[in-house]
Amino acid sequence: PTSAQVSAVPQLGRFRYTLDSDVLTTEQRQFYEDNGYLLIKKLVSDEDIERFRKEFVRICKREVKPVGAMIMKAESLRSQYGQSEKVVNKVQDFQEDEELFRYCTLPEVLKYVECFTGPNIMAMHTMLINKLPDSDKQTFLHPMHQDLHYFPFRPADRIVCAWTAMERADQHNGCLIVQPGTHKETLKPHGYPKWEGKTNKLFHGLLDEDEKSPRVHLVMEKGDTVFFHPLLIHGSGINKTSGFRKSISCHFASSECHYIDVKNTIQEDLEKELVEMVHKKYNATSVELR
Repeated sequence: PTSAQVSAVPQLGRFRYTLDSDVLTTEQRQFYEDNGYLLIKKLVSDEDIERFRKEFVRICKREVKPVGAMIMKAESLRSQYGQSEKVVNKVQDFQEDEELFRYCTLPEVLKYVECFTGPNIMAMHTMLINKLPDSDKQTFLHPMHQDLHYFPFRPADRIVCAWTAMERADQHNGCLIVQPGTHKETLKPHGYPKWEGKTNKLFHGLLDEDEKSPRVHLVMEKGDTVFFHPLLIHGSGINKTSGFRKSISCHFASSECHYIDVKNTIQEDLEKELVEMVHKKYNATSVELR
């Protein structure tokens, strides 16, 4: 029933992208079916968000050093601000930080995740993004992309991202921008955009972007959570304010997903880049990805 085509009149058991449960209404399922994302208001409590924010500040100050986490900084600001949240723009792979990993275990989040992945859920990729105030260089612009580019496992329909705004996100501070319906397309070639002074490591974007495709700016309040498909084309604008725009997210997948060999596929270059990064970071002589 999960791979059946959707008829003009929605019927339970006739959806491709969501699984039968009593959590989503038929209207919500049809919206995700058509658009590839679903926004749930006020899902995560202010109390939880405040705890995540405090832990992020502790990581920035190096009071805690989560094992395996990748702390991404704006090196140009380090001399000005030292170790602080004014420098760190992303904490990636925070699964060994007990406090931040709580996000991935919140019952209110997992209740919705299960509608997309089924009951055997794995957390695959975690990020806390701190979008810094930006200049004309647009350093922290994330080009339009599909998340599946980063994931060597399938099926794509059993993968979902949960992305929670830790404060209001709008067009002024660089909210998410989505292209509704693009989750029905295939995985497209990605690479570094040909912009001057605007590329961050691994911030890949679509090489051939359709400028005419309709876009929606997802204006979200603190605690609002959007769930979206890994093939949905999305990105985020620059932060034109003097404050920060924080969000916390996790990609979840069914544990029944299988890994694919990316050799001779459009994901092969990304694998090579990751291997080079690991060589450099850990001084590793050989790396085997499994």
